Amino acid sequence: MDSISLEALFAILALLICISAYFSSSETGMMALNRYRLRHMVKQNHPGATRVDKLLQRPDRLIGLILIGNNLVNILASAIATIIGQRMFGDAGIAIATGVLTLVVLIFAEVTPKTLAALYPEKIAFPSSIILTPMQKLFAPLVWLVNKFSNGLLRCFGINSQHNGEENLSRDELRTIVHEAGNLIPDRHQEMLVSILDLEQVVVEDIMVPRNEIAGIDINAEWEVIMKQLMQSAHTRILLYRDNVDDAIGFIHARDTLRMILKEQLDKTSLLRSVKDIYFIPEATPLNTQLLKFQRRKERIGLAIDEYGDIQGLVTLEDILEEIVGDFTTSIAPEACDEIHPQEDGSIVIDCGISIRELNKELSWKLPTDGPKTLNGLILEYLEEIPEPHISIRLFGYPLEILEVEKNMVAKVRVFPELYRDEQQKAEG
Repeated sequence: MDSISLEALFAILALLICISAYFSSSETGMMALNRYRLRHMVKQNHPGATRVDKLLQRPDRLIGLILIGNNLVNILASAIATIIGQRMFGDAGIAIATGVLTLVVLIFAEVTPKTLAALYPEKIAFPSSIILTPMQKLFAPLVWLVNKFSNGLLRCFGINSQHNGEENLSRDELRTIVHEAGNLIPDRHQEMLVSILDLEQVVVEDIMVPRNEIAGIDINAEWEVIMKQLMQSAHTRILLYRDNVDDAIGFIHARDTLRMILKEQLDKTSLLRSVKDIYFIPEATPLNTQLLKFQRRKERIGLAIDEYGDIQGLVTLEDILEEIVGDFTTSIAPEACDEIHPQEDGSIVIDCGISIRELNKELSWKLPTDGPKTLNGLILEYLEEIPEPHISIRLFGYPLEILEVEKNMVAKVRVFPELYRDEQQKAEG
């Protein structure tokens, strides 16, 4: 080293710092890559992504290679800096060189290149893989030796270094990714994707039409009554039963009814011959499962039953699709009246037959959904008795006034959103 000029030593030191910066940025760039974007680019046959993906298949070898190179360069740079310091300042130059080199390495070979690589991992990792790939083959024996000791140490702690940790995403993580997609996915599409993820958490009981609201026809009624119901029906599939829904016979399609009318063959006997068998569905079936069952069985409608086999409600394919894409109607009848009625004074009158899930969705509330399915059921469970009209309660923080009670059910309540918001703001303040 004594024969090398001071200028040459400074040049070598600068080169070593640049090489150290390369290794530092390569390490951060490789580790900061979005693995799902990388897999997509590999499928698109991107050459840089393909090289990086092969390197990342064994991260222990990649990190070993980078750290070996980085440490060799840094140690050599430290030795050269010490020589430069001694030549310029004597024995005191060792301390000066150590302090200056630490600052220079920290700024130019660590913080700056790693920050740049974290911000632009693909721009750093892909070109870097061109050099790292042959280096991995060249230094394979040394990397193998270092990893042998390192992996042995990890095994002492019960860690398998060859386990590459499949990065399977949970439903909540997928939901977060969808929400953070920003302008890449339109808001409406984000809502649909999240709704699909939530299907597993929703069961048939949550969306079914309750049995007391099922529109059907009693085949034992007078023929004039039956004809009137057929003509005024808002549904393409109509349930036929004897006396009550518990004695359901089957579904009749409006198309079949029209065909019999045109042929002048419509009577009770022909109606009974045209009914389709009932498809019974356990009310606890998750919606994602039921959607697949509808598809496999080529069905569009069924009756939900409880654990005792009693009919509890009716569910259709449309009901499940609305959970994904939002409300729509294919009915020939006008849309049903909403169950939420805003008033001029700012309050809201709510029909208590509304489901808790729909109420939460419409008013952005957070009422519990793991118990009763309707607002009426939630109020009765909370009070543990049938209330009198015109009393006020606070239901999970929401102030309600009970307006009507009919047939042992809470029929209508009035809520005061402004009052609730004011109280929330005071509590947060």
